[in-house]
Amino acid sequence: MHSSTARTILGFARAFLGRRLPFLGEGERINEIYNYLQIEDLFATSGQPSEAQFLLIREAGYETVINLAPTSVLENSVINEDQILADLGLTYVHIPVDFKDPTEDDFGAFVDTLRRRTSEKVWVHCAANMRVSAFTYRYRREILSEDEARARSDLRKIWEPVGVWREFINR
Repeated sequence: MHSSTARTILGFARAFLGRRLPFLGEGERINEIYNYLQIEDLFATSGQPSEAQFLLIREAGYETVINLAPTSVLENSVINEDQILADLGLTYVHIPVDFKDPTEDDFGAFVDTLRRRTSEKVWVHCAANMRVSAFTYRYRREILSEDEARARSDLRKIWEPVGVWREFINR
């Protein structure tokens, strides 16, 4: 298993437990949000932020939050994320992607959402930043025509896709 993949899986388990065991604490700075990764000037990505971390996201000037994870306990979701973000004045876009079956329709919705928000500061997350990093890799390669090696380098900071995800990024 690739070292970044192992780190991401262990980090997800810690974040999952941290929601249930508050003494584990959470980051108080934006770059401490689980699996945070800034993608140049395009947008920021991460695993699931907590309710308190959404305030940090707003204070950093983000206007839209895109969530690629289904809403469930197993996904470490903030169940009322849509309402929390509305209360903070942030736009919420939910594109629930099945981790076992990412589709071209999912990717199309992601691309369309980003195209409509080119003048906004956007935060994209899922449960562990695995879905997001794969979608971001394809977006940068296929839509923005960025250098493949540069986009792959950011993907590998989070994980090395396997199975359906390897197929998804290589379409």
